[in-house]
Amino acid sequence: MKNTTVLCQLLALLLFVNVVTSREWKNSAALDNNFLVLWTPNEKDIVFEVQVKTQGYVGLGFTSDERHTADMVIGWVDNNGQVHLQDRHVKDSNRDPQMDSSQDYHLLLGYENKTHTVLRFYRQYDTCDPRDLKITNDTLQIVWQYHVEEPVSAAGLLPPHGAVRGSRPLYLVQRDSPPKRQPTIHGIQSSLHTWDVLNQQVKLPMEQDTLLWCRVVQMPNINRKHHVIKYEPIIQPGNQQYLHHMTLYECRGKELDLEEASKMSGSVCYQPDAPSLQCTSIAATWSLGSEGFNYPLEAGYALDPELGPRYYMLETHYTNPLLDNFITDSSGLRLVYTNQLRTHDAGILSVGIDPNWRHIIPPGQREVVSEGHCVTNCTSQTIPDTGVNMFAVIMHTHQLGRKVRLRQIRASEELPPIASDSNYDPNYQEYRRLQKPVKVYPGDHLIAECTYSSETRQTMTLGGLTTREETCLVSVLYYPRIEMSLCYSLPSLPTVLQSLGIQKLKQGAAPVVIEAPAELAGMTLEERLMRYNWDKSFQSFQDATHRGTFKPLCWNRKGDILPNTDVQEAHYPRILRPYKESTRPCAKKTPRNKLSRLFGEDGDLATPNDTDDSDEANAVERGQLVRSKVSRSSEGPVIGINSHTNNNKATIMLIITCFIIVAFR
Repeated sequence: MKNTTVLCQLLALLLFVNVVTSREWKNSAALDNNFLVLWTPNEKDIVFEVQVKTQGYVGLGFTSDERHTADMVIGWVDNNGQVHLQDRHVKDSNRDPQMDSSQDYHLLLGYENKTHTVLRFYRQYDTCDPRDLKITNDTLQIVWQYHVEEPVSAAGLLPPHGAVRGSRPLYLVQRDSPPKRQPTIHGIQSSLHTWDVLNQQVKLPMEQDTLLWCRVVQMPNINRKHHVIKYEPIIQPGNQQYLHHMTLYECRGKELDLEEASKMSGSVCYQPDAPSLQCTSIAATWSLGSEGFNYPLEAGYALDPELGPRYYMLETHYTNPLLDNFITDSSGLRLVYTNQLRTHDAGILSVGIDPNWRHIIPPGQREVVSEGHCVTNCTSQTIPDTGVNMFAVIMHTHQLGRKVRLRQIRASEELPPIASDSNYDPNYQEYRRLQKPVKVYPGDHLIAECTYSSETRQTMTLGGLTTREETCLVSVLYYPRIEMSLCYSLPSLPTVLQSLGIQKLKQGAAPVVIEAPAELAGMTLEERLMRYNWDKSFQSFQDATHRGTFKPLCWNRKGDILPNTDVQEAHYPRILRPYKESTRPCAKKTPRNKLSRLFGEDGDLATPNDTDDSDEANAVERGQLVRSKVSRSSEGPVIGINSHTNNNKATIMLIITCFIIVAFR
């Protein structure tokens, strides 16, 4: 009887250890070869785990372009097995992280083994601490550091030299994550196939810093409809720096032209004498920084040999700013598809500004706002009464983009943005999965709004396809699929002329010559663009482009203009109830323990009297909580992604059996 009771107690302890150390993580990222971070966003907080190949201290932090400081958490396991976790901040790049007065990171567990240090902790999205960065849907710069040594005391004075540091942009909240694995009982895993769409030894020109290369391919040889459930980039080793984006388009041109084009290895895109292949609707897109995309379980992209299309075009945008010699590339996309069909066919709708010289970005400006419209006439014709469900977006500008959002107006009321990024990074253009699908109904007006910073430019920037030009595009994944594929707009010519102070152009003149007003008469349009006093007239230019008219451009999946949408001028939607973001007021925080007051250096924060000065209370607040460690002889951390589910179930069954035996004895 005694032995059975002891066995039950041991099994209960085993269950507790399993539950604590295992967790199903929604996201993960290898920050370098030695630093893995895993995280799960919850409703009000976010849980992290760092697994770092060191027995010294580790640090993880967040910053944004608008801040010159970093919000960091530093942790380690000392020689006595005690776990330390400290909320800190970095005031500048040359100083070590300093202690915060308010400790807002909460330790869940920590241990080290022979090779790794593992720490798990959580924090609120908004801690109401001015030293902490609010975690939002925006792109965040993740910073990290680690060292082979740990601090010599709980005060946490870090070793002065030898830390490994790094940074990279990342989405923490709206990051695409693979769906939970489907049961293999239905043969899902065995039904998966791959389609690799690759370039063939494309030679980058040695005299140009950009290249747009197109290759036509035929769809896989399948005899019935399949669904693409994910796609990912295949990047030739060493060529990551030359790839800006890759987009796979559906082609609806003449069958004979497409067949001939598919026999070639590709050519420079959009040559004036090339046949029109009508490759306009996006099937898959990858941009700099992306890791691909996983469709939700209820939808997939349709590959249909009967309804088509049967041909696709891979457009690859190469950049070679240093004009490196003898560069060839065979990168592309890998599509994973299955005959196990999902409930809905997914589509991609692109909303933005048509890449054209009428899209003007003045030089030397901190913020320039441009807008691309998808008008109600377009959505009314194509979206069903039950609406469509938008579940993911990818935002795209070139090098000047700083903020992007997709706005939604319905019946003169502006709804919350479908997607928004106030810290957009042009070098990190990854799909972001919306926290919940957004409904768009017929008659809704959509606006892709891009904010640029042109302070580094001495001359104006025009819209176009090269990286020296600019673009404003939001591609939205949705279901069920509709006929509309592109929904753009372009500033009307009268609006462009008004924004430049031009009243009239001389008819039939080549080059284009200004006729009025008198002070500009005889000047060419190009001269006016080059000589315009942007510093003096920027605000009037911005007001004119915002209030002016635009030409809507709506295309269906076949590349045809939608009926009754080909009008020269449309007006900005009437918004009677603008959207205002609600913010939760925060109270200024105060220091909560002696250690943070001594080492925090937060002179701007008040210092109240302590209500509990006990060593135990202060140790808890510092996060210096003892957790059971794994043996130092073990190798490597245990990554907690579905790693202990079956073990937990078996342990629970053993405990139940054990207690039944004890009860009946």
